[in-house]
Amino acid sequence: MRQLADGLWFWTARHPEWHPRSEFGAQVGCYLAHEGGRTILIDPLLGDADLDPLIDGDVVVAITLPYHVRDAAVAVERWGGVVSGHPDIAGRLPDGTPFDPDAGLAWHPLKRGKERPLELPGLRALAFGDRIVGVDGGLRYWSMNPITPARIDFFRRRTSKELAHLLEIDFDRALVTHGEPVMKDARAALENALAADPWYHRPS
Repeated sequence: MRQLADGLWFWTARHPEWHPRSEFGAQVGCYLAHEGGRTILIDPLLGDADLDPLIDGDVVVAITLPYHVRDAAVAVERWGGVVSGHPDIAGRLPDGTPFDPDAGLAWHPLKRGKERPLELPGLRALAFGDRIVGVDGGLRYWSMNPITPARIDFFRRRTSKELAHLLEIDFDRALVTHGEPVMKDARAALENALAADPWYHRPS
């Protein structure tokens, strides 16, 4: 675990279900943020991370997309609080796990799919699920399929435009769950990602 900024920590853990040969994809990023007097856990896999000393105030476990539920229920059982994110997340939680799709957080739903980037205004940060990842010190749009001319054309005509509203957010940091977070000029990095071709990495 390492501290990225005042009130913001980052750690990685091994993906519980996907075991590719390369580390990209196998290691997933998780975050703890102090925001608005609460502790926000973003897509947490608890692993060996010692989070107890960092818990301050009410806890919200923010899940950026349904299959990132990971240790959400375990975290709420340990520290109390509530899980938040797309409504479909509720069906992936054990019965009785507190869930609130809003929880007073600044979610930014996308036009397609169930990923919901999360804005942390106090930290000037935007957290992503799988659409945007950290590559070579910047950001890229992660394609789940090999890049072809047709997919590049679709990305430029449609997908990049569907993500363009995120550029209206005032943020300087990008918290990605794959790759390294971008801690400076992240809005410009996202703009570059939407102007570039999509990026493909699918380790076997």
